[in-house]
Amino acid sequence: MRHHKATRTLGRTKRQRVALLRNLARSLVLEEGITTTIAKAKELRPYIERLITMSKSNTLQSRRLITQRLGNALDASNKLHDTLVPRYKERAGGYTRIVRLGRVGKRVGDAARIEFVS
Repeated sequence: MRHHKATRTLGRTKRQRVALLRNLARSLVLEEGITTTIAKAKELRPYIERLITMSKSNTLQSRRLITQRLGNALDASNKLHDTLVPRYKERAGGYTRIVRLGRVGKRVGDAARIEFVS
């Protein structure tokens, strides 16, 4: 039973799950919106919101931590610090939105789009 389990396993081991979240977060930062499953989008939302909140301090330590959490992707880290964080300087949270897309392909009702709010 899953009582009091906070995270979704997404049918993967921990290392695979961490790699998946890094790749999804990197793609979300670079593309500013991705289409994925609802479960992956719900798992990605707190991950990316913590990254944005952490990068608001804009220190060397925060840049190193963000780069590490995004899988050593300097382009994504720089875009997060230079482009996205100034957009949300006054915002206290809620930087992303999840939009359910309904039927995409053969999987009925399992698609979602996660994107940054304006």
